[in-house]
Amino acid sequence: MLAIVDQRPRVLNLLQACELFLDFRRDVVRRRTAFELRKAEARAHVLEGYVIALDHLDAVIALIRGAKTPVEAKAGLMAQFAMSEIQADEVLKLQLQRLTSLERQKITDELREIRARIADLRDILAKPRRVDEIVATELKQIREEHGDPRRTEIQDAVDDLSIEDLIAEEDVAISITHTGYIKRTSISTYRSQRRGGRGRMGMRTKDEDFVDQLFIASTHSYILIFTDRGRVYWLKVHEIPEVGPQGRGKAVVNLVHLTPQEKIAAFVSVKSFEPGRYVLLATRKGIVKKTEIANFANPRTAGIIALGVEDDDALIEAVLTSGKDEVLLGTKEGMAIHFVEEDVRPMGRTAYGVKGIELEKSDDVVGVEVVSAGGTVLTLTSNGYGKRTTIEEYRLQSRGGKGIIDIKTTERNGPVVGVKFLRGDEQVMLITEKGMIIRLNTAEISTIGRNTQGVRLIQLEEGDHLVSVARLAEREEGDDGGAPPRPDTPAEGKEEA
Repeated sequence: MLAIVDQRPRVLNLLQACELFLDFRRDVVRRRTAFELRKAEARAHVLEGYVIALDHLDAVIALIRGAKTPVEAKAGLMAQFAMSEIQADEVLKLQLQRLTSLERQKITDELREIRARIADLRDILAKPRRVDEIVATELKQIREEHGDPRRTEIQDAVDDLSIEDLIAEEDVAISITHTGYIKRTSISTYRSQRRGGRGRMGMRTKDEDFVDQLFIASTHSYILIFTDRGRVYWLKVHEIPEVGPQGRGKAVVNLVHLTPQEKIAAFVSVKSFEPGRYVLLATRKGIVKKTEIANFANPRTAGIIALGVEDDDALIEAVLTSGKDEVLLGTKEGMAIHFVEEDVRPMGRTAYGVKGIELEKSDDVVGVEVVSAGGTVLTLTSNGYGKRTTIEEYRLQSRGGKGIIDIKTTERNGPVVGVKFLRGDEQVMLITEKGMIIRLNTAEISTIGRNTQGVRLIQLEEGDHLVSVARLAEREEGDDGGAPPRPDTPAEGKEEA
């Protein structure tokens, strides 16, 4: 606190403030005692003059009666009875009624009491311990008369206040370009549109660049950044720069120390690294691996190994699991395999993993999802087509098989670019090579069989292709998935950046 001490401003802690307050109270007691002592001594001096006059009453009366003036009488009293000027003045003012025996006894008693009071006051001034006792007694009296129950709650001090405590928790969209620019943007920026619209510009890129990663996370989460070469880096979401919808963001190499040969392959958003949860990794060539999340709790600045990857392979996805989930792998040529996670035993960070699906030479894995009964599988292709299919149509198989048909890929709809598992009517973001984004409610996407080509989900410009899809963590207010376009949305659902 800021206080005036010795006529100067000082910043005090609680102990200093208490010590200075006690010093102040001691000074008050000493000055008050000295003042009362002076008054008592002055009164005793007068009373002593009264006693002298009463002891020589006849002589005093004769002297006063014989004096011509009060000045002569005062001088006589001072000379004959050794009185001070003050005593002589007070004797001359003495009323006759004070000469009675009763009044004389009162004067004697008062003088005795005041002499005892003077001795006590002098003892207080001579002994600091007595001053402290008076200060303590008076403070206790103040507490009894004016104290009330404490209103401020005293709690343990928060010693480890982190920057996360000062940041509001909200979901943000994290997007990354092919050349390595990253940013976060509030998901409220992208308003819901009808299926088949052109979307809005989610990130402005260079001509030779395009957006190929999109992820939804909380500002209080940690991001495990997995690269295609099987390394993992650790980053806090709030450390990612917040940029508007058309901004490019910041180069990832300025946030984490990637090697020149590495590219970002996957993100995993986590709030803690407690044991009991796992990260399931999948590579382009169909290799899967499960590692406990606690193994990634303390990565180094240069990253740590998450998966051993062959030279002709690359990590393409990472998902959080409980250890007893079911997993779906989807491939570029429209195949999928559904197996239980327990088919993959937990492994160390440097292990290479085991085969998840048997691929044709021209095929690659494009997505891995944790699935459960009652949901649907959303499959999207590069030409903007997609469909939903109930998970019950994907029978459980043993890990390492060839799988079953997920979607019929043709020249019309193109190869598969993404597979997402939906537990209800969720909202998703679709993103293209040229940075266009459309936000859709999956209730508008048809639920059809596996061996079909799907329906058009996004109207692509010539030369543009769909490259990624991400689930949204919330729905817009009033969005029921089947409502007509809003008044501020063009009739076709189109919106230029």
